[in-house]
Amino acid sequence: MTFADELARIERSNAAAIIDSATPADVRRALATERLTERDLAALLSPAAEQMLDEIGGRARETTLRHFGRTIGLYAPLYLSNECENECAYCGFSAANRVPRATLSEAEAVAEAEVLRDRGFRHVLLLTGESPRALDEARLARIVALLRPMFASVSIEVFPMAEDGYRTMVAAGVDGLTLYQETYDRATYARLHRSGRKSDFDARLLAPERGAAAGMRRVGIGCLLGLADFRRDIFCAALHAAWLSRRYWRTHITVSFPRLRHAEGGFAAAAPVTDRQLALAICATRIFLPRAGLVLSTRETSALRDTLLPFGITQMSAGSCTRPGGYLHPEEAANEAQFSVEDHRTAEEVFAAIRSAGYDPAYKDWDAELAGGAR
Repeated sequence: MTFADELARIERSNAAAIIDSATPADVRRALATERLTERDLAALLSPAAEQMLDEIGGRARETTLRHFGRTIGLYAPLYLSNECENECAYCGFSAANRVPRATLSEAEAVAEAEVLRDRGFRHVLLLTGESPRALDEARLARIVALLRPMFASVSIEVFPMAEDGYRTMVAAGVDGLTLYQETYDRATYARLHRSGRKSDFDARLLAPERGAAAGMRRVGIGCLLGLADFRRDIFCAALHAAWLSRRYWRTHITVSFPRLRHAEGGFAAAAPVTDRQLALAICATRIFLPRAGLVLSTRETSALRDTLLPFGITQMSAGSCTRPGGYLHPEEAANEAQFSVEDHRTAEEVFAAIRSAGYDPAYKDWDAELAGGAR
């Protein structure tokens, strides 16, 4: 059984109707429950729950403190390539966009990584567009092997691979995989992913479990909020995370909440998500998944990230650049970026803001060498 089978069951359950029909009494019952059911999660994501956000936020905050204390992990993204063979309507890297394309050499990747290490980062996330012809598994593994001694943790957010490909990444030194489904709504997915390997919904859906089976210590999932009904998408993402946690109990599962931002191509959100709705999504997910890591990126403004920090977030990016070579050459054209960054603070400024809120920022929360090496 795979999560594709589980998603088929969720689709048959008419989750959207269950979410929309939840009452304030259903929300209060969910808040009084220690171990939540699917219906409890639906209630916490419902329109009725949006009017009870203060109570939901209080439960989310208490749950986070109990399981994670006041530590917030920091990481930096490092874009290796913006070349892509997919045509995705919402993405700045889409093959349909006429933007300058670049793939870093191994020496350039090391130079970018050195900038991040000098800024204090010990957790780096390597990203690419989805073009194995521009940067294939073998070359990616060589870059990972070069960067691994520089960082305590190296994660990847690249094209989906077969299980053997992920095993190659683990052997090279990768310990984390991030891969977003974008939306769990099949019809919306088909409309937005017009060509390329990414147009295969199920192949992408099953990639996180292939990564977990290959031995990834951490697997991160999520959906791009704004593409479809956020309530149903978060409902499916949370159930996906719960399914992965049960099946691959040695792997730490994280959930991210990227919200659609401006990118080359001018795509407009079909289902915009307000700040209040984003907060509800984070709080409901935290209560349903008390031990999952929750990630918030620089897609959000500094003010909103600071506000949302206590309500479930355990990991944040900082000082981010979303194009290849952007750390060494920040002055170059912004239209090479995947999306617009909204939090423009330096890593040091984010670090200081976390401390001022009474939390402990951590550049490093794992060390493969101390833990006995990658599995």
